[in-house]
Amino acid sequence: MNNTAYKKSLLAFFLLAIILIIPFWVLGAIITGIQLLPGLPIAALGTFCPMTAALILVYRERKRAGVIALLKRSFDYKRIKDNRWYVPILLIMAGVMVLSFVAQRLMGDPVPLPNITILSVLVLCLGFFFGALGEELGWSGYALDPMQARWGTLKASLMLGGFWAIYHYVGLVQAHRSVTFIAWWTLNTVSLRVIMVWLFNHTGKSVFGMALFHMTINTTWQLFPVSGSYFDPRVTGLILAAVVVIVILVWGPNMQGRKYRTSVAPTDSEVMP
Repeated sequence: MNNTAYKKSLLAFFLLAIILIIPFWVLGAIITGIQLLPGLPIAALGTFCPMTAALILVYRERKRAGVIALLKRSFDYKRIKDNRWYVPILLIMAGVMVLSFVAQRLMGDPVPLPNITILSVLVLCLGFFFGALGEELGWSGYALDPMQARWGTLKASLMLGGFWAIYHYVGLVQAHRSVTFIAWWTLNTVSLRVIMVWLFNHTGKSVFGMALFHMTINTTWQLFPVSGSYFDPRVTGLILAAVVVIVILVWGPNMQGRKYRTSVAPTDSEVMP
């Protein structure tokens, strides 16, 4: 597949993802005052739209075999050859939220102690994991490789992170978030995507690993006092931006290490599931 084909597929994917989520935006506008969870609007039901867009395009390109291959990447944990990478996948967001809690307390915010139970953690993890797959099969499983081939790792992660943030703007407005909140949340979200791309490239490009990390984002947010109501994207965003700076300083702009050589374009097996 040449670069022109990559460009056409990417444009079709992002446009299709937007078209598919529009009905959920409309539903959220009609059904006001109801949230799936505190701070989680009805529009969040569109979490499977990126996956659906990817499946439609993969079917067009590779028919049933491509669809099955992409769906199998939901549990492609065997791609993660070094199990040590599960540590940052599972613990980065927990650490960031602990730092955010401490920082907000030091700043004088009246953040209460969290009320966390094993059952609540398990339920949130299960629900958010499958929701994360609905996004990551599209963002990571379909779009990311051709984006990295065309624009390089750092630029691709920033571009994907920017789209990912904008994609949630309607839902944030429907959740009655302020412009200031959304602005800082955008820094938070773009930083998260850069970190995710770094992890993706070190875990055999595992969609399962990205879904796990995505799960921790939403789970730690809901566990933050009280059901995320004290969550401050200004504090969390700055901490995550600092993590991004560290990653780039240590691993370089390609986030693969100083000795890594970026190929001109990925092979079909790298781009397609």
